[in-house]
Amino acid sequence: MLRIALTGGLATGKSHVRARMAQLGLPTIDADVVARHAARVDQPAWHEIRERFGESVCTADGALDRQALGDIVFNDADARRDLEQILHPRVYATIAAWLDRLAAANTDVAAVADIPLLYETGHDRDFDLVVVTECDPDTQVERIIARDGLDEADARRRIAAQLSTADKAAEADVVISTAGTLAETDAQVDRFVIGLGSR
Repeated sequence: MLRIALTGGLATGKSHVRARMAQLGLPTIDADVVARHAARVDQPAWHEIRERFGESVCTADGALDRQALGDIVFNDADARRDLEQILHPRVYATIAAWLDRLAAANTDVAAVADIPLLYETGHDRDFDLVVVTECDPDTQVERIIARDGLDEADARRRIAAQLSTADKAAEADVVISTAGTLAETDAQVDRFVIGLGSR
């Protein structure tokens, strides 16, 4: 079974590409969902995050306030590293176990893990293929503003906190452009998935 990592910069269309791959029958997992699950109330990661960042990153019912936490970590590199040290080992352990279960079942040609910070964490070597989604930085900014309600400066700061999309694309095995229409993106994904049968 091919282990495929899907990555790319913020708002470059990873979620859409992952969803299309799932529609075409590939098992998928989303590192952001795994991280949210790991940081649920009363989980070990939740306690560590509260201890490191304080009550200000929690809502009235104790759940993590992702907006408040994001405001801190996207403006403070040390804080971002601390959060990553809490979450990333748990996220990668969960993804590795999921991939191992699928490989043992031996029923799938490939499986896809959507991991935004794949290159930043050095885990690209854990995968047989890396697929990167890309669009131009101005499109990223527009999408972040529309999706998250941030202003342009905050959007650009968040993009700058990660390895650039161009750098990720330069390292990729496959690049999918999401700059065009959804149909154009889907056509690229379809060609990629169909081609997996010949690998």
